[in-house]
Amino acid sequence: MITTQERPHVVIVGAGFGGLAAAKRLANKPVDVTVVDRRNHHLFQPLLYQVATAALSPADIAAPIRSILSKARNVRVLLDEVTDVNSVTSSVRLASGDRLNYDWLILATGSRHSYFGHAEWAANAPGLKSIEDATAIRRNVLLALERAETETHPERRQALLTFVVIGGGPTGVEMAGAIAELARRSVSSDFRSITPGCSRVILVEAGERVLPTFPKALSNAAKQSLEDLGVEVMLGSPVRDLGSGYVLCQSRLILAHTIVWAAGVEASPAAGWLDAEHDTNGRIFVDADLRVPRLDQIFAIGDTANAAGPDNRPLPGVAPVAKQQGVYVGNVILGKAKGDFAYRDYGNLATVGRSKAVIDWGQLQMTGFPAWLVWSFAHIWFLIGFRSRIAVMTSWLWSYVAYHRSARLITGDVAVQAPPRPITLERICA
Repeated sequence: MITTQERPHVVIVGAGFGGLAAAKRLANKPVDVTVVDRRNHHLFQPLLYQVATAALSPADIAAPIRSILSKARNVRVLLDEVTDVNSVTSSVRLASGDRLNYDWLILATGSRHSYFGHAEWAANAPGLKSIEDATAIRRNVLLALERAETETHPERRQALLTFVVIGGGPTGVEMAGAIAELARRSVSSDFRSITPGCSRVILVEAGERVLPTFPKALSNAAKQSLEDLGVEVMLGSPVRDLGSGYVLCQSRLILAHTIVWAAGVEASPAAGWLDAEHDTNGRIFVDADLRVPRLDQIFAIGDTANAAGPDNRPLPGVAPVAKQQGVYVGNVILGKAKGDFAYRDYGNLATVGRSKAVIDWGQLQMTGFPAWLVWSFAHIWFLIGFRSRIAVMTSWLWSYVAYHRSARLITGDVAVQAPPRPITLERICA
């Protein structure tokens, strides 16, 4: 059993945006804080897709948790994983076998990919939640280009040069635009048989428009920007099946070597630990002060929580929500919170490739290059705590504006693969 001092002990599960914001708010205050995370680094997920498309290296958007919290003398970091919570004994069980007592517990466990009941799809359509995910996708994309350079069979070559992104939310839109620029322009000059017109990038969305949480005018602008980049946008096309080398949408079969999943997420198992009421995505319904109902010592924030906004609709699972909730919960523990949690919405931003973005600030909406500039500097600003902002800004903007992708590294052994069997609808349905 891991014991604590006499001061109140706060356990924070997860060092994402919400957990880290709470830890910073409690830093050097009259409480003892333990941050538990199964990874040793905090990740700036909004730019993860740029690692997946070789615009940035992992170190550009990640930093060790211990380094970020090094000046907080009352905060310690455990590289471990919480597997259960006992609200009766006020303790959490760790994967290492230890138990950790708490006076206050903050669950900021984030989310994971949801394949809507088709877990088998994950093997062939990786999502984008971690550095490992990003580097795996980068490897798939770059290997596809390398193999297409020497592939002589027309159908196999076209499948290698076809990239499918499933999901038309911000992640899917940004990923599709970035892959289009990588495959169609950034690297085409380095190959001898691949020209910009060889590659196909397809964005598949089950709904009727991309960026469905944005106003319709901005959704339409984003769709037009994607099409200007050469992305094929398929709307109203739910995925029926996918496997190694193919995606089946309605009755349309798409042969593709690289498939990226950006269609859905679900919360961590935290609701099960507490036997708490939750929504269909596994997010815990919380009170107005972000406490788990009937468990006054436990808070849930970020993607772990279903917190109602001013319109009684759930707040979105985005970084600003998690960060504001983390600060608020820290204030509650310190006795400095005034009233219930109130989210201050600073708007929605999404980029669509180089020099184009869309921004929703309520009455003010922006598109095109001005929106891209705002998007760029907003993301650079929030990179604080990782590396020098100047260094990141210089390297990132140079690679992004000049189409230079310096992180095009294929790691691990590159095995020579035998040509796959031809894929047909009959073979899939057999």
